[in-house]
Amino acid sequence: MVRFLSTVILSLLSFGAFAADSLPSELDSADRRAELIGWEGVGRLDVARRSTCSGALIAPDLVLTAAHCVVDGKNQPYAADQITFRAGLRNGDYVAASRGIAVAVTPGYDITDNVTAGNIRRDVALIQLASPIARAQAAPFPIHRTSKPRGELMVASYGQGRNDALSIQRECHVIDFSQDIYSFDCDITFGSSGAPVFAYDGVRPAIVSVVSSMGVRDGRRVGFGMALSDRVAALKRQIALGAAQVAAKPVVVKRISVGGGSTQSVGNAKFLPAK
Repeated sequence: MVRFLSTVILSLLSFGAFAADSLPSELDSADRRAELIGWEGVGRLDVARRSTCSGALIAPDLVLTAAHCVVDGKNQPYAADQITFRAGLRNGDYVAASRGIAVAVTPGYDITDNVTAGNIRRDVALIQLASPIARAQAAPFPIHRTSKPRGELMVASYGQGRNDALSIQRECHVIDFSQDIYSFDCDITFGSSGAPVFAYDGVRPAIVSVVSSMGVRDGRRVGFGMALSDRVAALKRQIALGAAQVAAKPVVVKRISVGGGSTQSVGNAKFLPAK
């Protein structure tokens, strides 16, 4: 039996209704801006003007995220053109933005079911963007070549109280890995759904997992994610074969440079408890 099943699973981690957000002034500091250089491939997903999640480019036109971020309460994928990815979003500025044109969800994922081991393993989705984002603006991240990374983990996410600016934790750890499910002690909160979990694979961070849910284990908050193994390749095949949810018509894509535009802030956590 998977060891984490004895953990109290608290929730999925997506956000709810659009609202104004207040942010600490230190997010505008020069040191803070410098810290985010190289992380522009991580961005915020705004979904059907109802919720936000985190996501990461794995190709110029592909965003990796959690399945529960892109399906509705009836377990149906949202229309791709209702999903917008804002790469490198920071305090209203972003390096590029595109709506989706196709959404692929891992078969068998069921948001109406409990937060189970099977659902966590399948909680992976890909969004194909209507227009690729240039590598010079936001370089995609590779998928880690092994499910047993060495060294410390890192997580980059947009969370409650900080969902208009990327937060990066550079030192966290795998607590357990069993049956393709990780538990880790990374700093995640509501809105961290779909956030990439990284470990070094050579000279650049590579994505090991995607944040699916959080819980309490031995009195401390922990996060859960899945091994990506062949799941990303299967989602790519869905899109290539036209089996994904596809936008009905081409969408207008907006691309701007940092400092050249604004975006609406989002707040108010949506709490989805395990049943």
